[in-house]
Amino acid sequence: MDAPPDKQELKPYLNIAGMLTAIGVHVPRILAEDHERGFLLVTDLGTRQYLDDLATGRHVESHYLDAIMALCRIQSRGHESAERLPRYDRNVLEREMNLMPEWFCERHLRLGLTGAERDLLARTFDALAREALAQPQVLVHRDYHSRNLMVCPGDNPGILDFQDAVCGPVTYDPVSLFKDCYVGWPVERVSGWVRRYREMAAATGVDVGTCEAEFIRWFDLMGAQRHLKVLGIFARLCHRDGKRGYLNDLPLTLRYVLDVCPHYDELGALGEFLRQRAVPILAARNAEACA
Repeated sequence: MDAPPDKQELKPYLNIAGMLTAIGVHVPRILAEDHERGFLLVTDLGTRQYLDDLATGRHVESHYLDAIMALCRIQSRGHESAERLPRYDRNVLEREMNLMPEWFCERHLRLGLTGAERDLLARTFDALAREALAQPQVLVHRDYHSRNLMVCPGDNPGILDFQDAVCGPVTYDPVSLFKDCYVGWPVERVSGWVRRYREMAAATGVDVGTCEAEFIRWFDLMGAQRHLKVLGIFARLCHRDGKRGYLNDLPLTLRYVLDVCPHYDELGALGEFLRQRAVPILAARNAEACA
């Protein structure tokens, strides 16, 4: 691992790697450290991402079961570790969502938001932040999806990119896993995995709410927060960093938001805004940006 000291600290990665190793999940082991120059020598988890298999339909159910088991282990055994991590607080939640109007709406779609539209987004972001903070708080990987889970026979999955872990909402990592921005599944299949996760998490002592309906509400609203953030991040990766490939993942990410909006009063106006202002022009803006 090459982490130039002027750009990235090694300490968070090392601390969280130690936490996850103690919890009993598969992360790279640290073999040698050079803090002065920002180098780590770590064990190799290979090159086969979950996404490689999921995109071709291979081992889907077994991979998701392994990922659920590892996530339950992180959440059920990580209470003390979570207390030592930064909080996924209101400032962070809202700062993330505000990437959406700045980079997705204004920069990518070139919408020129009205004052009323900005007020609508601010009210929506406030409601989503309040809902997230009301959930049980656990150790959150923060990017628990198919590009950061490696296929490791015998100790599956190998887990990467955990250095930004926080103490946050119990549904955040399940959303990342089951509503993955890089691979989509039918609603019925996602619902089955969510129920299975909830049952397994409850069996290991994780607080997943008093009933399934409460948990589904948490899951859906947390998903809206995450996917609004990701719309902004993917647009920023394109326009600021020149990584245009992420534009291919915008339609699925937007669809996740649109699918959940009709089911919750606090998201109804957001869904209407996106259907009227974003959906009709997204394909054209993507094509222009890639030209």
